Amino acid sequence: MKHQIGGHDENNFSYSYDLIEGGPLGDKLEKISYENKFEAAAGGGSICKSSMKFYTVGDNVITEDEIKALIKGSEGVYKPVEAYLLANPESCN
Repeated sequence: MKHQIGGHDENNFSYSYDLIEGGPLGDKLEKISYENKFEAAAGGGSICKSSMKFYTVGDNVITEDEIKALIKGSEGVYKPVEAYLLANPESCN
């Protein structure tokens, strides 16, 4: 997979990037844009708010089920990271 970094904002704890080649793009998608923002959680820790934008090739349409599968695939990246950070909080110091 090939990603292109869109930017980051250290003051707002956010970053963006695009998936531009490979992975789940197939023939229907030109790219997927990701935006992530981290916010302090009320009980401590942080919350990551994520959004994904899908850019189709030509007149292709992606179904609700395809979108759900793409989101689930992205969650597959975050869950192991979350588990590691919860088990190793000192790694963030």
